[in-house]
Amino acid sequence: MTGGSFDVDATRAGRMTRLLGVILRYGAMLLLVNAMGSPAMAAPVRILALGDSLTAGYGLALESAFPARLEQALRAEGRDVRVINAGVSGDTTAGGLARLSWALAEKPDLAIVELGANDGLRGLDPKLTRSNLDAILKRLESDRIGVLLAGMLAPPNYGHVFETEFKAVFTTLAATHDVVFYPFFLDGIAGDSRMNLPDGLHPTAQGVDVIVARILPSVRILLDRHAHQGGPR
Repeated sequence: MTGGSFDVDATRAGRMTRLLGVILRYGAMLLLVNAMGSPAMAAPVRILALGDSLTAGYGLALESAFPARLEQALRAEGRDVRVINAGVSGDTTAGGLARLSWALAEKPDLAIVELGANDGLRGLDPKLTRSNLDAILKRLESDRIGVLLAGMLAPPNYGHVFETEFKAVFTTLAATHDVVFYPFFLDGIAGDSRMNLPDGLHPTAQGVDVIVARILPSVRILLDRHAHQGGPR
């Protein structure tokens, strides 16, 4: 091999080496960009369902309870969510407030607050119900957790004045805190024996599905608000 041909081969080899380096660097950049923008890398939106037996799924298998069925419905729409069951049977608004810090250890992005049914059943002073729920909403607000507040109606046996004051607790708080508001959690199933267990108070699996279907538009609003405000904290 002459010196001239050696120089030409060396020059060609150098060009190929530099070209290969450029291609490798470009490929690495594409992989990095794709990894950063890939939806698979994003964590699911965590929704805390803070409530009583209506949330916990009293008398039902866990997979038939409200949180599980809501999560299933949202995932069927292509939404990457996890709904955390933080329902405790028998809980009043005071009980929900007392365990709120424990529930927030789950690090939720959003919360559905379904409390007050047991306050109404026991005829507790609506002022106390309002104070407890107000404290819950303030804590969630301070932690920048978006909220859907589910309203509740009082049983008629305590009289019209109590019913009116109790209903106003939820409407007033919803307006004060500017949360997403669903006026009556048991809408569509209350008083319907086909949708409730023999106790007449707790929904069957079919009743839960009715609740989920009716509250779903409000949950979508909650999720859309979260997305518009920049997603996870």
